[in-house]
Amino acid sequence: MKKLILLTGALLILLGTTQISAAPRLTMPESAFNFGYAPQNSKISHEFWLHSTGDDSLKIIKIVPG
Repeated sequence: MKKLILLTGALLILLGTTQISAAPRLTMPESAFNFGYAPQNSKISHEFWLHSTGDDSLKIIKIVPG
């Protein structure tokens, strides 16, 4: 009886961790950029690369610039 309870508990733990590991993940190698000195009213830009590194599809629904 004790072995059955331990085996059932181990099985539940294994099943729970496999569902958690299959998830989307966003990786940003660079999260900030310092432009340094920029004259007033000048147009400057920088590109940020986003990588989908998870095990599931990643959907970007909304981007809010800050």
